[in-house]
Amino acid sequence: MTLSTKIADDGAMKPWCAGFESGEATGWPGTDWVEDVVLRDQGPEVYDQWVSHEIPFNDPKIVDAFNKTGEILLNNDYVNGGFGDARSILTTGFAQAGQPVLDGQCAMHHQANFQAANWPEGTAVAPDGDVWAFMAPPIDASKGQAITGGGEMVGAYKDTPEVQAFLTYMASADFANNRVKLGGAISANKGLDPASAQTELDKQSIALLQDPKTVFRFDGSDLMPGAVGSNSFWKGIVAWINGTPAQQVADSIEGSWPKS
Repeated sequence: MTLSTKIADDGAMKPWCAGFESGEATGWPGTDWVEDVVLRDQGPEVYDQWVSHEIPFNDPKIVDAFNKTGEILLNNDYVNGGFGDARSILTTGFAQAGQPVLDGQCAMHHQANFQAANWPEGTAVAPDGDVWAFMAPPIDASKGQAITGGGEMVGAYKDTPEVQAFLTYMASADFANNRVKLGGAISANKGLDPASAQTELDKQSIALLQDPKTVFRFDGSDLMPGAVGSNSFWKGIVAWINGTPAQQVADSIEGSWPKS
């Protein structure tokens, strides 16, 4: 927040650019922002309670996370570099949202490591290059280094020795290293050698996952019931960016949670 204020005060560029447009899934990148704040501010126990509905979606801790996130996303002095005001976030495609970092219209963009696929060929991705990634400092240092992430799940439709053998291979360090060497993916497998990664950014991501001090949680909206995680939460983000108060948005999402 201190850096965001300094960049905004300097006036050369906006501190942040963001884009939540994704067709029928518009709003999903905003859920990642809120999830990160819940985990990093409230810690993993509250995060787990929220995702499993042990506390309601409109719990004051969650509403507070929306409001903290809004200190950036709803602040026209901080967003949306290269695109417009805060509401332009909803019409900016998520894949294009980080591009203004490359031409100096904004300084920072919040996204997963797959953002690298959207940078033009020839972009120097390095600490002293055209663009680089970093972990935001903890909101509360006592909560540790916290990361949210997503991933692919593997399921089988037939229980045979051959299928079980293949699943066993896919869960192995051999598979993780072979897949990561191909590029475009990382793995949380503890046997993965970071040197297998094809980019310095992926090596950094693997090192963060393997750091014993890291608190990792799976993407919250992906774990919630579909009626919430891929429906009302997305729509709530859209309403919130458009000006609906956080409390009203959280109340509406809570009302959509399946009763059984």
